[in-house]
Amino acid sequence: MASLNVGNLGEYLREQRNAAQLSLRQLADAAGVSNPYLSQIERGLRKPSAEVLQQVAKALRISAETLYVRAGILDEREREELETRAVILADPSINERQKNVLLQIYDSFRRENGFVPETDGTDKADVTPGADVTPGADATPGADDALKADAAKDDNPHS
Repeated sequence: MASLNVGNLGEYLREQRNAAQLSLRQLADAAGVSNPYLSQIERGLRKPSAEVLQQVAKALRISAETLYVRAGILDEREREELETRAVILADPSINERQKNVLLQIYDSFRRENGFVPETDGTDKADVTPGADVTPGADATPGADDALKADAAKDDNPHS
């Protein structure tokens, strides 16, 4: 069986498995895939689906996006954008409105630098490309006021 062009996915998986001090069998069991199948992935003989990579990433406690990039499913820029968005959305120290405003500012910077964000139809960014979005400048109408109101609400438990 000829080796498939899946980047250095197999080598990377083997390194991560060894760093986690897991045998091939242990990782296969934890990821819910067969031992021979995982062995073939590590040797570059099989190209796993995104679902299998996600299961393996979860078992190794690493980023699935990193495996997607190494397997050629996702390009590096997309991975970086997804990770940035995931970190912002997962931050428990800011509320939903603040997360949305922060993502809008992030999108405006990306547009300004020539990267057009993928939209899913729910993008509420109201920022024109090249608009001044320096700290203190309004990226969206009323954003600063909304942030101040949210902060005041968070500080006052009786409101």
